[in-house]
Amino acid sequence: MSKKFLFSLIIVLLITNIATIILLGDGDDETTVLPDKEENIDVEKPAATINGENISYEAWMKSLRSEYGQMQLKQMIDHTLVEQLAEEKNIEISEKIIDRELAQLVSIGGVMSAEETKKWKEKWREDIIYRFQLETLLTEGVSIPEEEIQSFYDKYKNQYDFSERFQISHIIVKDLATAEKVKAELDEGASFNLLAKEYSIDEETREDGGYLGYFVSTSQFIPHGYKDIVQDMEPYSYSDPVEIGKRVAIVYVHQTLPEISFTYEEMKPYVKNELALDQMDQNLNAQPLWNNADIEWVYED
Repeated sequence: MSKKFLFSLIIVLLITNIATIILLGDGDDETTVLPDKEENIDVEKPAATINGENISYEAWMKSLRSEYGQMQLKQMIDHTLVEQLAEEKNIEISEKIIDRELAQLVSIGGVMSAEETKKWKEKWREDIIYRFQLETLLTEGVSIPEEEIQSFYDKYKNQYDFSERFQISHIIVKDLATAEKVKAELDEGASFNLLAKEYSIDEETREDGGYLGYFVSTSQFIPHGYKDIVQDMEPYSYSDPVEIGKRVAIVYVHQTLPEISFTYEEMKPYVKNELALDQMDQNLNAQPLWNNADIEWVYED
């Protein structure tokens, strides 16, 4: 997955959240609900107060519409148009491709709960499908020689695959008695993060709740013995105390991301699209698709 796509996806998600605020605040109701917040926001009260000076809810909404309204409406048109054309032309994206892109995004997303992961994957999935359908539509009719596609795939095929990864934290203590005490508290529902800050003697990770990060299963950097510990563990679970040298560890698995590999035939259409975009010197922008569509919008000149 390219850095350009990651950046554009982040921007898309940012704009989407801003647009949600705008849309939720567009009615005449006296309250609204911000995304990811359960409490109602009273639209009659200031959105913010700075040293006694108020910023009204209305001023806030006006600023959002002014700064992001046109951009968001264009994005909504782009997505609707691409969805219409993809359905018309029967353009479907491989679930395997989608799973790989989701795995890449999850692996850079930091620590997330199961609920957060599910929510973000639902958002990301839509943008992944949009991106690949748009690539297909933009490169329709562009011919790339078979040998060029094969050569490019052979050169970069390892980059198309996704290696198995584990996201882990740990608590390191001096002896088995302390480890058993920590394990008992975990069994009673205590937070692994907080217990790591309280008990762990690993100076490098203690303040981060024992967080170590993601490790490819074949990585030489995964702590000694941890691969065997986490191999059969379920996500959001912790191990029994395990003696590692002169210390005792309890390992927590946040996420497990399975290996995803592709054959040439599976990747061929997507490699072709990638090469075609380069040949066309075309950015990933739906604007060219507007030329043959009947579109009317409030920002027309």
